[in-house]
Amino acid sequence: MVGLTGRVTGTVGPGLVGEVIVRIRGGAEHFLAYPALGEERIETGRVVTVVEYLPPRTVYVTAAYDR
Repeated sequence: MVGLTGRVTGTVGPGLVGEVIVRIRGGAEHFLAYPALGEERIETGRVVTVVEYLPPRTVYVTAAYDR
């Protein structure tokens, strides 16, 4: 999981439980998401990179590209 990219489907930010969709195992799966950098806010539609994975369905992400 770590190093995979995904797309935000529910805003990720401080105090929020966001959601991302990641292509994995020949399909796409949704995961609960938190910001890897505590104060980062990542809006819906942004591409993210998974930096930590907590089984079974939680990831910590950071924005893959600067805007």
